[in-house]
Amino acid sequence: MPSPKPLVAHPHLRPNALGLTLRDYEGSMSTLCAGCGHDSITAAIVRAFYETDTPPHMIAKLSGIGCSSKTPTYFVGGAHGFNSAHGRMPSIATGANAANRSLTYIGISGDGDSLSIGIGQLVHAIRRNVDMLYVLENNGVYGLTKGQFSASADLGTKSKRGETNAQPPIDPVSLALELGATFVARAFSGDKAQLVPLLKAGLAHKGFAFIDVISPCVTFNDHAGSTKSYANTRKKLLPVVAADFVPPAQEITAEYAPGSVISVTLHDGSQVRLRKLHESWDPTDRQRAEQELERHRASGEVPTGLFFVETSGRDMHDVAGTTDVPLVEVPFEKLCPGKAALDELQKSFR
Repeated sequence: MPSPKPLVAHPHLRPNALGLTLRDYEGSMSTLCAGCGHDSITAAIVRAFYETDTPPHMIAKLSGIGCSSKTPTYFVGGAHGFNSAHGRMPSIATGANAANRSLTYIGISGDGDSLSIGIGQLVHAIRRNVDMLYVLENNGVYGLTKGQFSASADLGTKSKRGETNAQPPIDPVSLALELGATFVARAFSGDKAQLVPLLKAGLAHKGFAFIDVISPCVTFNDHAGSTKSYANTRKKLLPVVAADFVPPAQEITAEYAPGSVISVTLHDGSQVRLRKLHESWDPTDRQRAEQELERHRASGEVPTGLFFVETSGRDMHDVAGTTDVPLVEVPFEKLCPGKAALDELQKSFR
């Protein structure tokens, strides 16, 4: 069970417009590996909710199964929460949103939870344009089951046991763009300066806001040959052993200007090249966004930023013509008007 955080807080924490401090948007103590990028994402989510003055009791946080799906435990302890079955979070979010559109929905998932067993669920949440922020914590492995390749593992990358991945990866950003998502972005877990604004924009977006966050795994990618590695053990000719103890590590951060490229050095000395979209980037051109992804993929760069947003899109409630009043607030008499009214309704479908 996660441990609660100490009640003692710094007396000079600045309150937001609701009179709440950052501590009021935190959750339980994290049980993830020290140095995990997911914890950096948690900190960014805490900051985003705090800066958007979102009432904690008006937040619904949902997840599936995996290391990523533990994240909701670590932010906004006063929010509503639901941890669903593996890959089924989008359906739960869709149903909850259909019943109560007044809440702010955030779904946390991983590359295994979303791109394998749950890919069909993700596809239809995008197709329905469910009004929610969907954060995919992408590390390329199944962390809870000892580091097998996930569907986002790069072609040719090596597992901790030395196997080479022969399956081409699913790029979640390309997938979201192709399916018509109305808000698509990518960020790096260690770049809070970029991630927090993207999260805030996603929370404010009406419709399905998708953010793919590259979040390196400190435990099962710390080996030579992994494209998302933290430790290059094979290069040092050390045998690969089971990680029964994970030593503390400092989180990796990065700050770089829009339009520039930065090589982020990981714990083992390997690097990932990130390119931040220029300030002049037009996020309303879906075709250009797809071309930009493909162009930089060929050069080994990972572009980050808001790739695409459609501000005029119709969300699930617009399409279904649901009432402006959340269904959970509609009186029973209106929800169940009687047999005569229901018979009349059925005639309209004939």
